[in-house]
Amino acid sequence: MSDVTLILKKIEQGDARAADELLPLVYQELRKLAASKMSRESAAQTLQPTALVHEAWLRLGGEAQPNWQNRAHFFGAAAEAMRRILIDRARKRRARRHGGGQIRADADEIDRVADVKQNDDELLAVHEVLDQFAAEEPRKAELVKLRFFADLTLQEAAAAMNIPEGTAKRWWTISRARLYQLCQEQKKE
Repeated sequence: MSDVTLILKKIEQGDARAADELLPLVYQELRKLAASKMSRESAAQTLQPTALVHEAWLRLGGEAQPNWQNRAHFFGAAAEAMRRILIDRARKRRARRHGGGQIRADADEIDRVADVKQNDDELLAVHEVLDQFAAEEPRKAELVKLRFFADLTLQEAAAAMNIPEGTAKRWWTISRARLYQLCQEQKKE
């Protein structure tokens, strides 16, 4: 077991000091994920990677960490927390700049979600489709979130989810096709 998994087990067993040990152990990895994500954010995004890590840590429970099943569960939750923070901030900026109007995102654009520089509307449209997909296929949606919002490679995401790389590749192909279909359906509405 990794050090992170051991500490997560201690937290689950009620060790009050284990949460203090967890943050220093995962901080650099979380900071790397946040920095990678932030490097492709809109110029309007004023949040710094360090602030994103700290806000995500607080959303995850701060010192009162919940019971994490394993390392993949923790980092999946961290990726989701970062995603939600960035989505919330994009919504606030869009509401101010554009009066709250929404546009549809092309599925061809889904590979570029992490590269969206100044298009919060496109990011939000993909976010909405991703939520619908997550209701249908939660594990495949988790892979998509790790790829786009935590900026993990396919190999890293497979390792984080504890699935074979071949499975991750198949899920990735299936996910992109389904997201394309959902984007098309959303356009018709």
